[in-house]
Amino acid sequence: MIKMMHFFNKTLYLVLFTIYTTGSIAQVDSSIYDQVQYIIDATRKEFAPDKRTKLLEVIEADVKKNTYIVQTSEIEIKEKLESRFASIKGVFHVTNLPEKSLGTHIYGIVNLSVANLRTSPSHAAEMATQLLLGTQVDILQKQGGNYRIRTPEGYIAWVPSSSIVPMNEAEITAWHKKKKIIYTAEFGKSFSHPHTSSQRVSDLVYGNIFSMRGEDQDFYEVAYPDQRIAYIPKSEALLFTDWLTTRQATADHILTSAKSMLGLPYLWGGTSVKGVDCSGFTKMSFFMNGYVIPRDASQQVLAGNAIDILDSAENFAPEIALKNLKPADLLFFAADKKNTANARVTHVAIYIGNGEFIHAAGTVRINSLLKGAVNYDDVQTRTIIGARRYIETKDAAIQKIEENPYYSKN
Repeated sequence: MIKMMHFFNKTLYLVLFTIYTTGSIAQVDSSIYDQVQYIIDATRKEFAPDKRTKLLEVIEADVKKNTYIVQTSEIEIKEKLESRFASIKGVFHVTNLPEKSLGTHIYGIVNLSVANLRTSPSHAAEMATQLLLGTQVDILQKQGGNYRIRTPEGYIAWVPSSSIVPMNEAEITAWHKKKKIIYTAEFGKSFSHPHTSSQRVSDLVYGNIFSMRGEDQDFYEVAYPDQRIAYIPKSEALLFTDWLTTRQATADHILTSAKSMLGLPYLWGGTSVKGVDCSGFTKMSFFMNGYVIPRDASQQVLAGNAIDILDSAENFAPEIALKNLKPADLLFFAADKKNTANARVTHVAIYIGNGEFIHAAGTVRINSLLKGAVNYDDVQTRTIIGARRYIETKDAAIQKIEENPYYSKN
């Protein structure tokens, strides 16, 4: 799935336009503006080409006074910009996130069964992704009732502050040291007392993580990040450490997880069993088997090992694909393949075998790449542009949950 982040500040362009239209351009050394814009564009291209994972934004610009405020999520970018701006006449303030107003509370834990992340700090903004209860995030910024956060796979987006419990370093360290359980049923709820006739505390979905306070024969006593106490049936949860040790990212296990989501509705930005988009579906299939992978299809296509499935004309070649593909390989598609060279990836699916694949398109369903099959998908087949293998591949973007510091700090 491709996300178009709309939050980038356009102040530079608006200010310059205002100067031109008010007739005051004579008072402005436009060459300085050109240098500033060149440095920002070049630095962004070099160090922050994907704004979903690294930020470089112009926050304020006064072209007349040659004063600029720029913010970034990366200390490396801050240092590079300061060095490059040093030779230009002007006043430059480069700030690094997290913003200082957050104080020491620059970590957070998701406090809802599913938290919705958006591309800008507004409920009306496009949904970018989702996070599950118990997931750690970095808090970068606060605006109104929203936090800008970084997820375990490095994705940056906005979330209502009510969805997150902010913590300082001591608190997040204590959280990681606590014994935890993970909810493993598809859907359910937690209870106010250790019996199912008691009041519901909240809804639950697969992958929700809690700190464990105690247990009896039938229930785990758990604490939410905000310290609410609840009880979860043992039949619907596992100790987090036990769950991790039983994860095996084999083709069979990944396909079993994928098929467990058959019929789920397509939801743009969806990354939970409440609803998935194409890349949220593949991400959940790997998460269920102990792996954190990139969020979007256009990011997932950059990970793993490339598998040859096209002919010399870059068209899908069934005989080549059937020979080279293995179950659980990822297939990638570009809607504009016909009209654009190197068209951007817009869809992803998981290969099953014998030409079939499972994907989220309207709903999670199984289709075929082979003409003549009753479930042949002509549209997807004509737009396929490649395949990647994640299983048994060494790639920093394909990370075991137990090795990801957002889930486990050793």
